[in-house]
Amino acid sequence: MTGGDTQIVMPAEDLEDLYENAPCGYLSLQPDGHIVKVNRTLSTWIGIPAEQLLGKRLRDLLNTSGRIFYETHFAPLLRMQGFFNEVALDLVTADGRTLPVLANAMERRAEDGALLFTRVTMFQAAERRRYERELLEARAAADAAGAIVKSQLDLEQQTAELREQFIAVLGHDLRNPLASIAAAARMLRKEEQTDRSINVLDLMQGSVVRMSGLIDNVLDFARGRLGGGITLERRAEHLEPILRQVIGELRSCHLDRGIEVSIEFAGPINCDSGRIGQLVSNLLGNALTHGKSDEPVRLSAATVDGRLELWIANSGPPISCDAMTRLFQPYFRGEIGTSQRGLGLGLHIASEIARAHGGTITVSSDDTETRFTFVMPLD
Repeated sequence: MTGGDTQIVMPAEDLEDLYENAPCGYLSLQPDGHIVKVNRTLSTWIGIPAEQLLGKRLRDLLNTSGRIFYETHFAPLLRMQGFFNEVALDLVTADGRTLPVLANAMERRAEDGALLFTRVTMFQAAERRRYERELLEARAAADAAGAIVKSQLDLEQQTAELREQFIAVLGHDLRNPLASIAAAARMLRKEEQTDRSINVLDLMQGSVVRMSGLIDNVLDFARGRLGGGITLERRAEHLEPILRQVIGELRSCHLDRGIEVSIEFAGPINCDSGRIGQLVSNLLGNALTHGKSDEPVRLSAATVDGRLELWIANSGPPISCDAMTRLFQPYFRGEIGTSQRGLGLGLHIASEIARAHGGTITVSSDDTETRFTFVMPLD
């Protein structure tokens, strides 16, 4: 210090303290989506100790609508462009409250393009959401004040239009680009490829199959909740080809897994073969997800004494008694094999398809195997 100059000495910044006590929430995700690091700020906001958050997935911290948004927007956007900004999410706190946040995320990749981890930053957005909600409520009140009271017939017509629009988005606007992706992948496979590009095409094909299944499940769930229900187009037809096709698609997504198949049908079966294929896809996909990776999944389908009997079995830890009571409820996901993300609708939709055919799905599980059995009368 010389003359009249005053020098201000700033203390050295503590980077660990800056991370742990930042005015925003931080977390880091492994390539498979598991949380590997979370700061004290975020754990304090939701009331869950940081060590209890490690190993969970970000989707496990979200409410039901947030989980759907995660699967249909959050994760695909991140995979496509490697980042996103200001995505609105609702976290569920330890006491069951909803905490609105705005999330930013960015992937960190190695020089060869391999995903190393994903960083996510969250900012509380309760006041912003409240302000937006008040604006919407004010606009709705103004609209309601000048609107003519609708008749019950008009209300039913609006509900029907909403149902058809929602189903159209799922059934057409999402399926068409998905079909284009699948077609492009098939075209590329006809050209000479490197080992890396072949792996990328395999991942694309697996994602197409998985996204198609998600669309089918959400579409059927929406129909059920909006009044359409599971629809069938029953006719006598040979069922084995559709089952072989479903098995082949899932084999392409699980190249390292074995699937043992036994199919013995006496002739054509009166059913909706597409729906039965969807049922089998959901049950077989569930078995591949939760079964032991070093043991095959077994599938048997046969016509016996005037009924169709189809069962799918896998080895692995038994299903708990508590989980047994909720297996076929929508949005239920077991704790085993959570590395496979999903909405928890597959078993619910399978059970609805079985019921629409006048059949049932039962499950048994012990230390030896877990088996789902579909039985349907042959009309």
